[in-house]
Amino acid sequence: MSRKVSDKIRPAIDILTKHTDSKLITHLNSCVHCGLCQTSCLFWLTDRKPEFMPGKKVDLVASIYRKYCTFVGRVAPGLVNAKELDEEMIAMMVDQLFGACTMCGRCVKHCSIGVDIPFVVKTGRRMLAAMGYVPATLQATVDAAVNTGNNMGIAEDEFVDTIQWMEEELQDEMGDENARIPLNESGKEILYTLNPREPKFFPLSITAAAKIFYAAQASWTLSSKMYDVTNYGYFSGNDDEARTIAKNMFDEVERLDSKLLVLGECGHGSRALRWESPNYMKQKPDFSMTTLVELIEEYIKSDKIKLDKSLNTKKYTIHDPCNLTRNGGLFNSLRFVVRSAVPELIEMEPYGNDNFCCGGGGGMLAMSEYNERRISAGKIKADQIKATGAQVVITPCHNCVDQLVQLNHTYKLGVEVKSVAEVVADALVV
Repeated sequence: MSRKVSDKIRPAIDILTKHTDSKLITHLNSCVHCGLCQTSCLFWLTDRKPEFMPGKKVDLVASIYRKYCTFVGRVAPGLVNAKELDEEMIAMMVDQLFGACTMCGRCVKHCSIGVDIPFVVKTGRRMLAAMGYVPATLQATVDAAVNTGNNMGIAEDEFVDTIQWMEEELQDEMGDENARIPLNESGKEILYTLNPREPKFFPLSITAAAKIFYAAQASWTLSSKMYDVTNYGYFSGNDDEARTIAKNMFDEVERLDSKLLVLGECGHGSRALRWESPNYMKQKPDFSMTTLVELIEEYIKSDKIKLDKSLNTKKYTIHDPCNLTRNGGLFNSLRFVVRSAVPELIEMEPYGNDNFCCGGGGGMLAMSEYNERRISAGKIKADQIKATGAQVVITPCHNCVDQLVQLNHTYKLGVEVKSVAEVVADALVV
């Protein structure tokens, strides 16, 4: 590393030098600039700005790597497109890596040689986080999770009041005072998690999941302290904060002596806890993890719950969350559950592993700085929904739910947006 590197940018350059491996170096040097990735990206398709091409985002990080980590880049930067990490470059990185990428991974499917573009973008975000350049609203979301246990800063007594209210609703619907939403009960098989948007804005999805657990006679509980399935530290690039958030959840599973952590309907939350947290924690958890979608699939196949799809009478389509379908392998599980619960499913085009991101992923939903860009890019998804003629959009991710609700309002789609649990609960035969 050059001795001229300033103290300000040294933490970012350390990301490229002290913590790198062959994977990063390979992907930084593999792009052949064919341009095939551009039509995969909702931001490029919306604005057609050259800098929004996924390959250009790789170039940003690669140009800094060449400047500070290669001999030719140091002595003859113009020959290899090596760039200084100055204020102008930092501003470009923030705008393109945070504000014009959801790390959805669709570009990887369309890359001619398989460059892991989200991995490179994530590396660039880690560099920015190391220098303190995380967008303020995204950092505030992370801070809330670290300091309060959930990303919306919901007070514990407020959460408990909401759960007790929803339990009363559940008992009325079931006609059974033993229908419960148990809180902080030790020794239950399942510790269930929520996206904080549920108690704050979508409490009926909590009742829906509780109804499914009731029908399956499950042994389960919620924690009033650590129920947040999300981990925005994964998006901010601050590995220490991501590790803290994951550890809090791991510790709660141990404290309540649960055997199975069921990840609520949140795409990135499921990925961050199930697949990424062992990397942060440097250890494999001594309990099992699964998603609510997979658990419902198991309940259906084992006859623990009975569904009557005729109870759902509308036309339905699925929005595939990127981190659950393309990056999480739940294509078949999601469709098995939905087809078991609804009479008519109309797929979007494209769908499944090739779906377009709704525009709310990658932390975009938390970054009000990019609201206009997020909603504009979401028109691609809005047009997909409109083309199906469906009346209900189903998605197993509350970040996606929030984005789709906003798209529904902005583009006047006239649809309902429901979680998987809500649709399954509507079809339950209890």
